[in-house]
Amino acid sequence: MKRYTVTAALPYTNGPVHIGHLAGVYVPADIFVRYLRAKGEDVVFICGSDEHGVPITLRARKEGITPQQLVDKYHAIIKKSFADFGISFDIYHRTSDKIHHQTASDFFKTLYDKKIFTEEETEQYYDEEAQMFLADRYITGTCPNCGNPNAYGDQCENCGTSLTPRDLINPHSQLSGKPPILKKTKHWFLPLDKIQKNWLEDWINSHKGDWKNNVYGQCNSWLDQGLQPRAVTRDLDWGVPVPLPGAKGKVLYVWFDAPIGYISATKALFENKKDNWEKYWKDKETKLIHFIGKDNIVFHCIIFPAMLKEHGEFILPENVPANEFLNLEGDKISTSRNWAVWLNEYLEEFPEKQDVLRYVLCATAPENKDNDFTWKDFQARNNSELVAILGNFVNRTLVLTEKYFEGKVPQHGQPNASDNAAIREMKETPKRIGELIEKYRFRDALFELMNLARTGNKYLADNEPWKTIKTDEQRTATILYVSLEITACLAYLMEPFLPFSSAKVLKMLNLENKKWEEVFGKQILKVGHPLGKSSLLFEKIEDDVIEKQIQKLHASKMELTNKSESTEEKAQAAAKSSTTFDEFNKMDIRIGTILEAERVPKTDKLLKLVIDTGIDKRTVVSGIANYYEPEKIIGQQVSILVNLEPRKIKGIESQGMILMAENADGELAFVAPTKKIDNGGTVK
Repeated sequence: MKRYTVTAALPYTNGPVHIGHLAGVYVPADIFVRYLRAKGEDVVFICGSDEHGVPITLRARKEGITPQQLVDKYHAIIKKSFADFGISFDIYHRTSDKIHHQTASDFFKTLYDKKIFTEEETEQYYDEEAQMFLADRYITGTCPNCGNPNAYGDQCENCGTSLTPRDLINPHSQLSGKPPILKKTKHWFLPLDKIQKNWLEDWINSHKGDWKNNVYGQCNSWLDQGLQPRAVTRDLDWGVPVPLPGAKGKVLYVWFDAPIGYISATKALFENKKDNWEKYWKDKETKLIHFIGKDNIVFHCIIFPAMLKEHGEFILPENVPANEFLNLEGDKISTSRNWAVWLNEYLEEFPEKQDVLRYVLCATAPENKDNDFTWKDFQARNNSELVAILGNFVNRTLVLTEKYFEGKVPQHGQPNASDNAAIREMKETPKRIGELIEKYRFRDALFELMNLARTGNKYLADNEPWKTIKTDEQRTATILYVSLEITACLAYLMEPFLPFSSAKVLKMLNLENKKWEEVFGKQILKVGHPLGKSSLLFEKIEDDVIEKQIQKLHASKMELTNKSESTEEKAQAAAKSSTTFDEFNKMDIRIGTILEAERVPKTDKLLKLVIDTGIDKRTVVSGIANYYEPEKIIGQQVSILVNLEPRKIKGIESQGMILMAENADGELAFVAPTKKIDNGGTVK
């Protein structure tokens, strides 16, 4: 390939960036791009703020400011955090920029003129008092699956069920608080069903051998269910206006305009340059790679490629190395619960320790499955690996050279078997690291880097220059020369992973940053080369520092619990309106036993259950996956509402609802008999 276009998922500007974002997307993307640059490749690294959509308007309304003021605020925070953390974007753009609005409008118009879209008139909820159509998130009501009275029109946050506004019981507008009416409106749709049959499915199948299993598997799951037409426009006053006559009050759906942000950002990057942006998006000799989290797989592997191909002028992605999710202290990261480590706060509380976090997030990256970040592990990896292995080797090598050879590279003698073994390992490591990075195996690549540092430590320990200096200065010179060469090799290899530490070691060695081909396979340090002043590369992190972070997390959880308890007390003060015995008696609640349980694909909260109700065996979809492992609830007795009208959830017909109890923390537990009851027993 002549060049690379590497994109990182556009972070949503309704809050700062947290470590889950970094581990899943930005650290691996930055490692990959820094490696390509070190190889001398032509690469552009593209990102920016995703600034449109309903959550932006909701957050702005909550804070009492305009959407533009909100995105300006968080765009600045996110951009600075990335820069301070060393994420080396060539440009960090934003989708509220004029260039993006024009690019997205032109893209839509091209597809419209090619008659790609279908037009449909649908009925949508409308707030008569506010005089506007309501986006799904502006509508709340009772979830038909779990009874949560505050479910949104697109999803129930309690059970995880995907919903439409019409699924809600007693829906009402968040703007006026009143029930909305249904009103006709026209929108444009991308016919993904036709695109799947025409070429998309074959194209995705062609990547079976080179895409990660989790990526290819999720794509196939979507394809197996059959893609459906997807609306590319919506009724909203915040976003890219639909560039058609009679489309006032309509904007491009954020899922459609956001990925076009990669293209508009590239255009902005080359706006005042002689080079042309188009070769990075339209030349077949360009390799397009998207770094994303698993929640974005469908958009970058199915929808955006469909948009690019149907447009007709753009290349398609070669790879989409999506990661899984990073958890925090055994629990899912949650912005609403403030259960997160925010990048801007970390940079303030751990000054000059960007590389410590980069190292830990790469070493524990959720490359193939969800992984967990804990502060104790963060401390252990810093103290036992960065300080004790990498930092120790670099420090000992430089300090001993200063002490014995006045801080200059000594004249080495004839190498022995021990020297040759260390040199051989040093020469082979860059190739191994490069091959692993090119396969998106960043954890393994980092492990190889640390293995070279371990080799250096063992080499020093085995050859003991602090002893040989007393009897054989020439031998000591050879030992330290080999150690300095390994240190220099590490300095260059570190750069993609630990750029700040790499710069420090290069300064200590009095070297400039160079391309890998200029240094590897050659003598890096010349005899007599003066070294810089040595200093500690990493420092130990004490227990009290870590305990403070753990307490900070739990304090935020406690604060949320207190708020929940306060809210619950207020809610309990006003009981629900009375019902009659006859109305209650209409509910047929039986005791049943769970026979089978499995996770519902592409969801985090849903389990598919097969329950013996005593009257039949039926399938029920329930949002309890956060609280129960499927294999551990086989044989569990439950209370099930058997005469609830069946409804489809994620393509599965759910025939009833199991009853769950919820505490103040939002945790769910089965409502079950205290002793075994025959299946089919009634609850009265």
